[in-house]
Amino acid sequence: MPQNNRRDPISATDLAAVAANLAIRDLAALYMRGLDRLDSDLLRAQFWDDAFLSYGIYEGGPGGFVDFCMKSLKKHDRNHHMLGQHLIEISGDEAFGEVYYQAYHKLTNAMGERRDLFISGRYIDRFEKRGSVWKIAYRSELVDWVRDDPCADDFLAATPMIVGSRKPTDSLYDRTTMNRKSEQVHGL
Repeated sequence: MPQNNRRDPISATDLAAVAANLAIRDLAALYMRGLDRLDSDLLRAQFWDDAFLSYGIYEGGPGGFVDFCMKSLKKHDRNHHMLGQHLIEISGDEAFGEVYYQAYHKLTNAMGERRDLFISGRYIDRFEKRGSVWKIAYRSELVDWVRDDPCADDFLAATPMIVGSRKPTDSLYDRTTMNRKSEQVHGL
């Protein structure tokens, strides 16, 4: 029987690279969740203690960065961060990455106006694997564009849609509700 569609087995090196790539991608996703849910412990956990963060508006270690973020974002009504393409170069226990992002901030400015602020750019990262754990060792945020518009989501006030919130009231943290089952079973 012909073996034309057979694949060669994946090597241990290839599997390790895939696992590293997934672990590093999770760091970016958990970082964003920490920001959006105002979960300072989760945000802090993505960095090594000796990491350096360079954002222009903040330069320093992860502890001070988390405090800065929580204080700044707490003033916003809502935040929503999205990840785009994520490129990672792995070299042993070190990796370098670039990840695109878009960040939405619903806020009230100094003049009392409700605003939709969009910031888009890229994170430039260096990751280190210590023991069996990958974390961010260096992160720099580069801003590529910003848009500041009047708030446009007032329709949410008049709808039964479930609106996201922050820790601990966001549905993400309600595992009991996620176990609900429909009382009706639909047959074929």
